[in-house]
Amino acid sequence: MRTFQELLAFLGESDNPGYHELAIPKGEVGELTKVLEEALEAMDCERQGAPLMALVELSDLIGAVSHYLEKHHPTISLADLERFSEITKRAFTSGRRS
Repeated sequence: MRTFQELLAFLGESDNPGYHELAIPKGEVGELTKVLEEALEAMDCERQGAPLMALVELSDLIGAVSHYLEKHHPTISLADLERFSEITKRAFTSGRRS
C-alpha cells in the first residue's frame, strides 16, 4: 500500500454497515491488531465526516494501547509513553536529538 486512501480502499465497504462503512477486521484485545482496528475505525469516521465519532475512536485507541501494555509490557504505563512523547516533542522542537 502506498497511501492511507489505498489502504482504506483495500478494506472495501462493509456488507452490513453500522457505525463503520468500511469492512474493518476485528482485532484481539491486548494485541496490536486491536490498536490497528481502532486506528482504522478512527480513519473511517474521518472519511465519513464524523469528527465526534473519530474522537470516540481515539479514546478506544488509548484503551487498546493500555491493554497492549498490560499484556506485553506490564511495567510500562500510558504515563510512561506520554512522558517519552513529551521528550520526543522537545527534541524535534529544539532540533537536537543528542
